[in-house]
Amino acid sequence: MQVALARRTLTPFGLWVFGAAASAPMVVLAGGVVATYATTGVTALPLTFLLVAGTVAVLAVGYTAMARQLGHPAAYYGILANGLGRGWGVAAGLVALVAYNAIQTSLYGLFGATLAGQLGGSWWVWAGIALAVVGVLGVRAIVLSTRVLAVVLAVSLLIVAAFVVAGVGRPAGGGLSWAGFDASGLAVSGIGGAVAFCVAAFMGVDAPGSFVEEAVDRRSVGRATLAGVAVLGGVYALAAWAMGVAVGPHAVAEAAADPAVGLPFAVLERLGGGWVLLAELMLVFAIVTSMLAFHSVVARYVFAMAREGVLPAGLAHTGSATRVSAPRGGSLTQTGIASVVVGAFAFSGADPVATMFTWLSTLGAMGLLCLLLAASVAAMLAPAGVRGPQAGAWEWRLAPALGVLGGSVVLVLMVGNVGSLLGAAPGSPYPFLLPAILVATAVAGGMWAGRLRQSRPEIHFGIGRGTPKTHAVPDAIDVSI
Repeated sequence: MQVALARRTLTPFGLWVFGAAASAPMVVLAGGVVATYATTGVTALPLTFLLVAGTVAVLAVGYTAMARQLGHPAAYYGILANGLGRGWGVAAGLVALVAYNAIQTSLYGLFGATLAGQLGGSWWVWAGIALAVVGVLGVRAIVLSTRVLAVVLAVSLLIVAAFVVAGVGRPAGGGLSWAGFDASGLAVSGIGGAVAFCVAAFMGVDAPGSFVEEAVDRRSVGRATLAGVAVLGGVYALAAWAMGVAVGPHAVAEAAADPAVGLPFAVLERLGGGWVLLAELMLVFAIVTSMLAFHSVVARYVFAMAREGVLPAGLAHTGSATRVSAPRGGSLTQTGIASVVVGAFAFSGADPVATMFTWLSTLGAMGLLCLLLAASVAAMLAPAGVRGPQAGAWEWRLAPALGVLGGSVVLVLMVGNVGSLLGAAPGSPYPFLLPAILVATAVAGGMWAGRLRQSRPEIHFGIGRGTPKTHAVPDAIDVSI
């Protein structure tokens, strides 16, 4: 049985594709931007996207520095285990599994509802088809998935660019408005909810850290992650600005809340009906590729934690003894979890978007933000042996400290406005189940690490340190992308 993932399989471009595709620009345009305007009424949404992007970028510096040094596929698990302690590592690993699985599975609700609305039928039937497609691609070589993601991402970005052109080409009132970048627009009651929505839009950009074992160059993990944040921050800010310009910055909230207006497709229709058809098609494909990206990350977490004995060792099985192989055990595990969750929501009759997608995606985004914060703390406290001889103050001290400060503010805003994210009634206690789930998961992880220390000390000693020797498997550079 292969104990390592295929080395030198993903180029810097491939890593960037996974992070950007997981974030899914088409989903953010058609869902996130519209929902944020409709729910919060914040006119300075473009500026909010830029500020959140800056915060996420600073948070990602410590995370990527640790990921590069450790080379561990279960990035947060390895980072906290080596920076804060083994118990923290197992806690982070379980929280990451909950968060990534929650986001990935939530997309089946969005996908099923989207196709059911366009083509008819039950949402869970379409979700089942998507499950099969993602499951098949998930056990194949990573290069195939990367190529699929790259094509869909390229077309999605083209559509977003067309949307921006359509919006600013025919501005409401006859002139361009820059109200979206006016800082005074941040001092409104809905800003907390807008920040929370924006944070959710960036979740997935940390995906390159989980492919470090397969990267052509470990240093490219940081570049791919930060480039993803920078590009997506600019794309989302431009898209939000163009929507405000096209409809009018003070009318966009009302227009976004009215399904009859049909944002963003009504703006794209100015360029011709063909763009609308292409956008609707790409929205479906973008959801699938986002699922596939998160599926691949979960598969690597399961594989890496099982390889060290923290999860059942049988889950560390890879597809075959061939040169390029996927973490088959982790992939099948993720497909099984998603199948159970989709089946449970279908059986309960819950709304696939308002309940399944909204609640699970919010849980995942909150969990990943907490993990980014924890990774920054781990970077600041990492021992010299982890940092390496050429550790710089920016990567290991200043940026993580700034990230913790900014990220803590964002986390407080997100938790404080979780009710508005979920559309819950004011005063409802149910939204606070989400942070409670994350806390309970982290506690369970710490307890499991303690149990391993008592009953299986050899496994406890190896937590976060199970990366293979450099030449455990041959290079696969000739099939990389």
